[in-house]
Amino acid sequence: MTAAETTQETITPAGRGRAIAISAGGLAVLLGALDTYVVVSVLRQIIDDLQIPVNRLERVTPIVTGYLLGYVAAMPLLGQASDRFGRKALLQVCLVGFIAGSVVTAIADDLVVLVIGRVIQGVASGALLPVTMALVADLWATHKRSAVLGAVGAAQELGSVLGPLYGIAIAAVAGWRGVFWVNVPLAVLAMIAVHFTVPSVRSATRASVDVVGAALLTVVLGLAVIGLYNPEPRERVLPPWGVPLLIAAAVALVCFVLWERRARTKLIDTRGVSLRPFLATLGASLAAGAALMVTLVNVDLFAQTLLGRDDTGSVLLLVRFLVALPIGALAGGWLAARFGDRLPAVIGMLVAAVGFLLISGWPVDVLAARHDLGFVALPRLDVDLVVTGLGLGLVIAPLSSAALRVVPTEQHGVAAAGVVVARMTGMLIGVAGLAAWGLHRFHTMTADLNTPLPFGKSPEQVEREVEAYRAAVNDALLTQYNEMFLITAFVCVAGAILAVFVTGRRTKD
Repeated sequence: MTAAETTQETITPAGRGRAIAISAGGLAVLLGALDTYVVVSVLRQIIDDLQIPVNRLERVTPIVTGYLLGYVAAMPLLGQASDRFGRKALLQVCLVGFIAGSVVTAIADDLVVLVIGRVIQGVASGALLPVTMALVADLWATHKRSAVLGAVGAAQELGSVLGPLYGIAIAAVAGWRGVFWVNVPLAVLAMIAVHFTVPSVRSATRASVDVVGAALLTVVLGLAVIGLYNPEPRERVLPPWGVPLLIAAAVALVCFVLWERRARTKLIDTRGVSLRPFLATLGASLAAGAALMVTLVNVDLFAQTLLGRDDTGSVLLLVRFLVALPIGALAGGWLAARFGDRLPAVIGMLVAAVGFLLISGWPVDVLAARHDLGFVALPRLDVDLVVTGLGLGLVIAPLSSAALRVVPTEQHGVAAAGVVVARMTGMLIGVAGLAAWGLHRFHTMTADLNTPLPFGKSPEQVEREVEAYRAAVNDALLTQYNEMFLITAFVCVAGAILAVFVTGRRTKD
């Protein structure tokens, strides 16, 4: 037994104690996940309260992307810091930061302060999931951790289910600011639970933290996100500053790689790592993240623009997909524990690809469409969203377990962070793709349409022209959505191919 193993053995609880500890971590994960999605349901109230002009809605985009950027950029550093300082300490520090960010957001009286608060929230939330996943690896043997990782992943996905509904419910009583004020007592409860249940597990190796590497990676992500953000997507695919900033991001990435090769303490240390399966895991996670964001954004837009649903109605349609995600996560953990990580990861990505292929064929009247199976006809929208959600949920636990399997024990925090970083980066790419390509594609298809004018025409002629105009716009919207979902199906197939190279063997400690 090594010194590191001895250190961990003396402080690791067993049985019920482990379950209570990971439940406390899961509570923190759920809290961070709620705020990833909650802002979508209160965006209209924020716009009205801060008096943002309706024709300048691009100004509110940083409320979402700022949180995601802080979340992604902080994960590798905080994951490494948890290896250095311990899981319990990092969870407590990040919950304190989450409280601070929530307070800043709640008291914001202008957009700049609001975005600052959201960034602070994102940075603080960046450690909650990967550190909890690393805690699973600390407390459970390799062949037993997949099911537990599935439960932690389900807590993360439960946040995506409850976030929009939770936001609508709180905002109805206390307004949009109340959504962020309520985070304070919830985070305090999470801190108390972590204090009394989570063991002080940390690596015996007292390495320093790679602050320079983390800063360079943050610069890469920040430049890429700003370069892809286009406030005028109808005019061009990329903004005028897009290409220069993307080139600068590439240069920063090269600097990051060179630094990591020479640095004594590395943010991403590949020593002792089975590189091919680890990179395959990250690639599959990125594909899953992109697919998730495409679904959340496009299904919501489909409901509002083509089905005439309001914010609440579109969220209720998404519930079919969101409920299937945590169910799939639990099933993925169960399958991985019995058949290894590779099989459920590949199956999950292929099932998701089938789901997106089905969605890409949605007609405008999808609510009336049915899948005729001969003996029964099932609602098409319900079936397609459930299939897609189950597929994306299936891959969560296997990919997390596979990443932890191929890295040394003292790097579990970094490995767990890497999986989530890849997934959230995929979500950012999904948002950028929608803004840069989707809206530009719609503008191209409607560029020759002329808005019908009523002057000098009979009411009947005006009505016919308006109906024809609406039909043409709806056709363009439907084509845009169908193409995006079809592209996402191929993204999932690519993720399945990458998952083939994931380590699938089950080993016993």
